Amino acid sequence: MIRVLLAACLALATALPASAVDIREVTSPGGIKAWLVEEHSIPFTALELRFKGGTSLDRPDRRGATLLMMAMLEEGSGDLDSQGFAGARDALAAEFSFDASDDTVSVSARMLSENRNAALALLKTALTDPRFDPDAVERVRAQVVSIIQSDATDPNTIAARSFDEQAFGAHPYGSSRNGTLDSMAAISRDDLFDAHKAVMTRDRVYVSAVGDITEAELGALLDTLLGDLPATGAAMPPAATNSLTGGVTVIDYSSPQSVVIFGHEGIKRDDPDFFAAYLLNQTLGGAGFGARLMEEVREKRGLTYGINTYLAPMDLAETWQGGFASANEKVAEAIEVVRAEWAKAAAEGVTAEELDAAKTYLTGSYPLRFDGNGRIADILVGMQLEDLPTSYVNDRNAYIEAVTLDDIKRVAARLMKPDDLRFVVVGKPVGLAETD
Repeated sequence: MIRVLLAACLALATALPASAVDIREVTSPGGIKAWLVEEHSIPFTALELRFKGGTSLDRPDRRGATLLMMAMLEEGSGDLDSQGFAGARDALAAEFSFDASDDTVSVSARMLSENRNAALALLKTALTDPRFDPDAVERVRAQVVSIIQSDATDPNTIAARSFDEQAFGAHPYGSSRNGTLDSMAAISRDDLFDAHKAVMTRDRVYVSAVGDITEAELGALLDTLLGDLPATGAAMPPAATNSLTGGVTVIDYSSPQSVVIFGHEGIKRDDPDFFAAYLLNQTLGGAGFGARLMEEVREKRGLTYGINTYLAPMDLAETWQGGFASANEKVAEAIEVVRAEWAKAAAEGVTAEELDAAKTYLTGSYPLRFDGNGRIADILVGMQLEDLPTSYVNDRNAYIEAVTLDDIKRVAARLMKPDDLRFVVVGKPVGLAETD
């Protein structure tokens, strides 16, 4: 019954207007900071933790160690083995999840108010006293190896990996966070403890909480949950150098269609021109059938089922990327259309109608993101990672509305470099030569 109650609490969480989100900054007695949105209508709390550094902290010969370490945090801690930990979590109707990305590792927790203290005590053991039992390590390692093997034959992953390798070379961004078969095989239990010490530290943690919890309760929670973590972690990796050059890379793959990843250098999230670039991307290849590339590549010419572009500002580098799939006989034409539209936007910007449509979509869809405690907590911790103020949820749409056609044209000329676009094509494209 208690797990049914948790599910009911999750279902009751409804979308809130962004302007209705009252964000409070909390500092624990021990100095740990967090953002809080109190919501006492249901007896449920969502907690989000992010630790900066992520899989980029892996040693080159132990690539995949951070990801494997995070996957192991729910496989036993303290006095509990894997089954014991799962049983204790389920008995409390708590939900924990652990993940790793290039720039962060993440911990998510969902719990009922009546079980909050016990759930957090259990979560603390995972964060501070993981067991890394050899049998569990081998079981989870085998799962990661299976993913690596599957990715090696997946055309979308092959294209993305080739693009990243060309963009970032030997930097961690240039290789898979899963590692390779060799690096995964080389990871020892000691390496997992090292990876844990490198990233799970107080100096790089960001926290948000949303739900049935007060400021005083959250302050005490922070010290109890995180106070025993090491104060500092491993040195952060250096910035990545973007080495992309214009041209086409063809990777032979037996398939009736080719997968294409394309892009060039992008824009930092804290750049004053970011919102203009964001609207420009929405007009060019963002969500919906109104985007220019969807119109030109799919609707007018039938060269693909779908095409999209996106800004990818990471902590240590930034790209502007896109992707599509096309029949081998049509992919060369599709690439030429993309180049032409990129050059047109670089020279002319966008129309007033396109800009108005992009603004309407982006401002209208933003409040829909705040559709429950968990989603709000995730948004808040993301804002902290991007060094945004608590007022951003109220001001964000005003930033969108403030962008002018002249801003778009100026930023398009600054950022869009059609000759710098690198296309990675995985398939058997007809009439498409590889170029440098």
